[in-house]
Amino acid sequence: MNRSLCSTVTAVTGSRKQLGGVAFLLAQLGAHAANRFAERIGELGLTPVDVGLLRMIAVEPGRSQQSLAAELGVVPSRVTALIDPLDRAGLVERRRSKEDRRNYELHLTDKAGEVMAGIRQVATAHEGEICTALTDLQRTHLMGLLELIADQQGLTPGVHPGYRRP
Repeated sequence: MNRSLCSTVTAVTGSRKQLGGVAFLLAQLGAHAANRFAERIGELGLTPVDVGLLRMIAVEPGRSQQSLAAELGVVPSRVTALIDPLDRAGLVERRRSKEDRRNYELHLTDKAGEVMAGIRQVATAHEGEICTALTDLQRTHLMGLLELIADQQGLTPGVHPGYRRP
């Protein structure tokens, strides 16, 4: 790296290690956090996609597969493929809607309630590990800044863009 660029990077970041912009650093940290979370959650026999779906159903019990598809921004058949393994594992129950018999309502089972407790423990440990270099105030400030960026970019809160991949 040339000396001028190195001095500029050091002056701006306090370090010569950060050779990239904010978007690169967000992508680098995002990939690291996602991979580490997948490893941790894998110990529970789950994938990050499973965790997201369980969380979304827990927040809105009885929601339809169609509403889940709309929130995720995917076709309903994709939701069916995502819910099927959770149904087979005894974590999600599909019940016919009383208002519209063509639709299914999604509910977590008692077994899923137990699994959710494990997920919360893993998520708390993961968040702590990722943010260990920050004070509580820095962590709160970073969260606020990231929320501003996500809002400006039109991202749906709580929905990972990875659901759109087949």
